[in-house]
Amino acid sequence: MLGVLLAVACGLVQAQEKRDPTAAERELRKVRAELQEIARERRRLEGQRGDAATRLRRADEQLGRSARELAETEAALQRETQVLAELEQRRDRLRADQDQARERLAALLRASYTLGGKAPLKLLLAQDRAADAQRALAYHRYAQREHARQVQALSASLDELQTVEEGIAQRRAELEALRAAQQEKIAALKRDRGQRAALLSELDTRYQDRQEREKALGQDAKSLEQLLKNLRAAAARAAAEKRAAEQKAREQARRTQATPREGSKPRGPVAATTPPPKVGGLGWPASGDLLARFGGKLPDGRSSSGVLIGAAAGAPVTAVADGTVVFSEWMTGYGLILIIDHGNGYMSLYAHNDALLRDVGDRVRKGDPVARVGSSGGHGRPALYFELRRDGKPVDPSAWLQRR
Repeated sequence: MLGVLLAVACGLVQAQEKRDPTAAERELRKVRAELQEIARERRRLEGQRGDAATRLRRADEQLGRSARELAETEAALQRETQVLAELEQRRDRLRADQDQARERLAALLRASYTLGGKAPLKLLLAQDRAADAQRALAYHRYAQREHARQVQALSASLDELQTVEEGIAQRRAELEALRAAQQEKIAALKRDRGQRAALLSELDTRYQDRQEREKALGQDAKSLEQLLKNLRAAAARAAAEKRAAEQKAREQARRTQATPREGSKPRGPVAATTPPPKVGGLGWPASGDLLARFGGKLPDGRSSSGVLIGAAAGAPVTAVADGTVVFSEWMTGYGLILIIDHGNGYMSLYAHNDALLRDVGDRVRKGDPVARVGSSGGHGRPALYFELRRDGKPVDPSAWLQRR
């Protein structure tokens, strides 16, 4: 920008000294041509910025969905772990039942071995009375049936045990594979999101540069047009104005040399940079560094209508009070944002998340996790932007949070 102004100033001086309107006209045509080219470039960058912002939004939303799916998988894994523990207890009980069945079976086999291969005849001949013989034969038949039943039960329990153990191994493998796949997917999405955010930042920088350049060239064109007008209308006064300017410059130089220079005031000691204060606990939605207070300046220079809390990516974001979720999706300037209505005109806003864990209509209690800290929406570092509004107007949340 400074170079452009210096070039224009030199062009003005040379044109005035030479009193050559054609030189100014050539300079004006050159500036206008560059201005048109810059305007075309700016419009092209506008389209690219829009596309990049749309892709960044999609990446943020996809990352939010994947992070939520991972959280749900982790919860399912915990539930399945409990189920697996119950199955293992069942397996242990089956093994104990098998041991008991083996002991009973061994006793029956020992009894059969003692009687030999013709057990019914031996029992009949060994009794003095017919009634006792009939009773002994009945007992023997019962023992044989029980022997057969226990053999069948033992086989069934062995089959069931094998099925249970196979189910345990298969379910554990499926859950571990699902968790690994989701973690890999989230890592890839984060890399993609970072690349898209970097591209959007680069396009914003280039767009601002072209916009400022276009503005400067527009001013240059106006200056050149005014120069042409002055040259054509006041060529006769150019020499007099030059002499007057030179005389004024000489007088100014004499005054400057005659006036003693004032000594510069000593600078005070440079204040040490203090780390940002820590917040958390009580009713705060997240724990971390307080990067911007209510009414302070955000990293991009805007005035803060809430508080900005720096925290690790993926850290939990909790509801500051009971309420109902009324908004849960991506919004320009805020990334993945969630809004809770607490009643009595109070609403809380949680922005720049990497994942939203609640849907519109969900009831939440104070302290319930509702999101994960992130940097969606093109935010530079992982942080939670939190606002408290009453009747639609932002209010300072600090005192309200600390007393809850």
